[in-house]
Amino acid sequence: MMKYRKKPVVIEAVEWTGTKESFEEIEKFMGDFPRVTNGLLHVDTLEGTMYASVGDYIIKGVKGEFYPCKPDIFKATYEAVE
Repeated sequence: MMKYRKKPVVIEAVEWTGTKESFEEIEKFMGDFPRVTNGLLHVDTLEGTMYASVGDYIIKGVKGEFYPCKPDIFKATYEAVE
């Protein structure tokens, strides 16, 4: 079996904190008017609508697509760049 390494890619991401300020930041980031139901942020992805809970990150992918990511996965996969 072959093994593969993930290519280093710099991404943009915003954390959904559930606040008005966070909503406005995500709105600017996504260039769209996101929807929130019961604290869950609706994120339209290439695979359909996914939901981000408070604390999740919204990631902009390499092709400009958006998707949510759980904080533990985000922190294990990404690190801040200057």
